Amino acid sequence: MAESLIDLKALLVEREECNAGTVAKLREGLAQGGTQFKTLREVGDQLAKKLEGATGAPQKNLQVKLGIVRYFQGQTNQAIEHLKHADGALANFYLGRLLASQGHYDEALKAFEKSEKAGYAANLVQLQKAAVHRQKGELKEAKQILHKQEEQSKHTPEYHFQLAGIAQSEGDRLKAVQFLERAVELDPSHSGALFQLGYINDLAGNDDEAIRHYESCLRHPPVHLGALNNLGVLYEDNDKYDKAVECFNRILKANPADEQARERARLFLKDSQASQTMYYHPDEDQNSTAFRQVMEVPVTDFELSVRSRNCLKKMNIKTLGDLTRVTEQQLLASKNFGETSLEELREIMSAKGLRIGQSLEQGVQYEPRPRHHHQALTAEEQAVMNKPVMDMNLSVRARKCMNKLNIGTVGELMSRTADELLEAKNFGMTSLNEVRDKLAGMGLKLRGD
Repeated sequence: MAESLIDLKALLVEREECNAGTVAKLREGLAQGGTQFKTLREVGDQLAKKLEGATGAPQKNLQVKLGIVRYFQGQTNQAIEHLKHADGALANFYLGRLLASQGHYDEALKAFEKSEKAGYAANLVQLQKAAVHRQKGELKEAKQILHKQEEQSKHTPEYHFQLAGIAQSEGDRLKAVQFLERAVELDPSHSGALFQLGYINDLAGNDDEAIRHYESCLRHPPVHLGALNNLGVLYEDNDKYDKAVECFNRILKANPADEQARERARLFLKDSQASQTMYYHPDEDQNSTAFRQVMEVPVTDFELSVRSRNCLKKMNIKTLGDLTRVTEQQLLASKNFGETSLEELREIMSAKGLRIGQSLEQGVQYEPRPRHHHQALTAEEQAVMNKPVMDMNLSVRARKCMNKLNIGTVGELMSRTADELLEAKNFGMTSLNEVRDKLAGMGLKLRGD
């Protein structure tokens, strides 16, 4: 028997009261999916009309309701404005969370103080305060709060989520994952923990796990723009362009306050829409972008036997393109590499419309990328060239393209031209401008710029 949808209009428009129980019921209703988000938009419109003629206590109550509605729609600025014009424990609790998400930490702490004084659950407020101190870099203060809350909060998911945040700040990723998994165990709908698990797996290159956690995160509102953006990029990487388009469209519909975030989503959406018709066939022009993208696919993307993997590593073969520039005889000459391993590679290449040694047969039409040689550099300049690109704080899309192109250091990045970077799958002008800006900040630029 199908579960009946929670009546959001009755919950928020017809009922006068709005408290923590109302918010929990709203979240449960939105998690049912279907037409519930459309209904929420209608609820928001009705509340906004009622607010126009309201005064006194009813006005304050409507401000709270509208603030909560906008919060769940991901419309942060509007939610903050409504909650600032409201009073009470609930309004200040969510105002504090929203202000913290915008980096207004001192204002957030003041809002949490008001919330606690007005009667909001003290342990929940304290956990949010710990989060604000952590975000401010005040780990000592955050730890002190969590220590005081241990007995009362150790069985709550938010407590373990905050411990995970501390572990991440201290660079202990393994411990962070343990705390996050415990948080999800206690509450499978904890969107913050689900997002962080997705992000950690994303960084580690575990695409399937990352996608699973991001998708779970998005099933539990409010709208998480970071999850939408990262999931969209992962969908692109896995050739699910229709789903990527849906993610970037949802970001634009949420109308994020950050203009750069909106512009990035618009550009990513444009790239994804263009990619929906992109494919490569072996009969196509082998100087095409699609062909070059296939050639840049790392061999580590495939499930290889240990023997094959070790052989390729010894021969410095990193991409499918590299395999087109060696002969089968060269591979077989490698220690412990036999016909079984060769057949394994043949199947992989065939699935991509390629052959081992193909470029050699065709006069090496596909040339290896030039590599930058650091000559006559000072020790300080050499250190900059050897700096990992991961330290450049690149966006998810740009970072993934660096991995696909086997660009590990700033020096290797500088050896590439803009055109070469643009040939990489899902690397567009947005990512190129980002890379150029990061290099310019270091007084550097791409080859040919």
